[in-house]
Amino acid sequence: MLNIRRYTFLALTFASLTSAAQKTRPLFDGKTLTGWKAVAGAAPYKVEDGMIVGTMTKGTPNSFLITELEYGDFVLELDVKLEGETTNSGIQTRSHIKAEGNNGKGLVFGRQVEIDPTVRAWTGGIYDEARRLWLYPLELNSPAKSVYKKNEFNHYKIENIGDELKTWVNGIPIAYVIDTLDQSGFIGLQVHGIGNELGNDGKKVYFKNINIQTEGLKAKTFPKGVYTVNLTPNTLSAYEKANGYKLLFDGKSNAGWKGAYKPAFPEKGWKIASGVISVEPSGGAESTNGGDIVTKEEFSAFDLSFEFKLTPGANSGVKYFVTLSENNTGSAIGLEYQVLDDVLHPDAKLGRDGNRTLASLYDLITSKKEARYLRPIGSWNNGRVVVYPDNRVEHYLNGVKVLEYVRGSEEFRKLVAISKYKDWKNFGEAPKGHILLQDHGNKVDFRTIKIKSL
Repeated sequence: MLNIRRYTFLALTFASLTSAAQKTRPLFDGKTLTGWKAVAGAAPYKVEDGMIVGTMTKGTPNSFLITELEYGDFVLELDVKLEGETTNSGIQTRSHIKAEGNNGKGLVFGRQVEIDPTVRAWTGGIYDEARRLWLYPLELNSPAKSVYKKNEFNHYKIENIGDELKTWVNGIPIAYVIDTLDQSGFIGLQVHGIGNELGNDGKKVYFKNINIQTEGLKAKTFPKGVYTVNLTPNTLSAYEKANGYKLLFDGKSNAGWKGAYKPAFPEKGWKIASGVISVEPSGGAESTNGGDIVTKEEFSAFDLSFEFKLTPGANSGVKYFVTLSENNTGSAIGLEYQVLDDVLHPDAKLGRDGNRTLASLYDLITSKKEARYLRPIGSWNNGRVVVYPDNRVEHYLNGVKVLEYVRGSEEFRKLVAISKYKDWKNFGEAPKGHILLQDHGNKVDFRTIKIKSL
């Protein structure tokens, strides 16, 4: 006797699978470049053995093979093999081209999923081509650096639904960016320019099994604990909230903050408007106008992120483990993530070996940063301080780790002994303290200040 229930179940399952398969379609027919066009650079793209093959070519800038159609929400999957270990490639998402850019050859810009076989190992990270540069370096998810397989095909999954962009490489979750720019755009396959790496001339990048789904999309949940770059000002996603983050600044009020050594928030010297909390300019003197502000709450081990925007020549800082027990004049005492215009402010030339420059542990440890990871004065930059329960501390600038140290270690105490903090007993070793935004008399903006207790 026919089992009607089992038959019906199998039929529905088959129909469901068939429906899902129909929603996914190839972007590449395996035979021609129909639906694609080459732009920007002169690197050639050909079809060979059912693959799109791009060849690195000396004397040309970055080249792109882009879709003629634009896409909004999608899930894209493809396999990519990149020859060499000093080469580079990427996959453009919701991107655009400025026809007059690049000396009339066209300038491609937009979010790119990185393919990086170098020792840096940032494959799957998010780069904003020709615009904001790095959004999600793999310093933010360092365990994922080991996922990429050199000189082999790697499987990429890219999910771009609404403002959320997530990436997986070989099934492992890599990057998570929430960004309000670009609701649609083309998809592109990059052949990177080789610059002076002439040994890469002629090396190839292979793309195959390129499939896209644009209907019936359902966001795939990331596992707990992956750091999120959320570029929506003063907002936490449901994922961030579930991971324990909270906002220290709500974008509207001074709730949760007060003046250092004051019972309330300063009546002057600070301005809150348009989702930004700003230090008002007052001639560049330290804590002589509104003075520093601190969180009412104290923190011990934590993951703190904040956005800041400098004006030309400005100086400020974000301090942590501020106890307010010193009752000193001037800026309150604490470990300081330096916020500074390194070019125009004289403090960058003081101290020792640059230990008063941007993102440094002020007057103690110099941040090791490359110019290409900086955003211009007047643009928003991302700072981050992570303090682990074992007293390890890390500073990040725009997602890149620029220094690390251990509070209370012998090396740390030796640095304190030759610093301006040498007269403060047990400097920087308090079990908990406030977070501080510094008034150094220059206009500096802050927003999206979020923290997670560890």
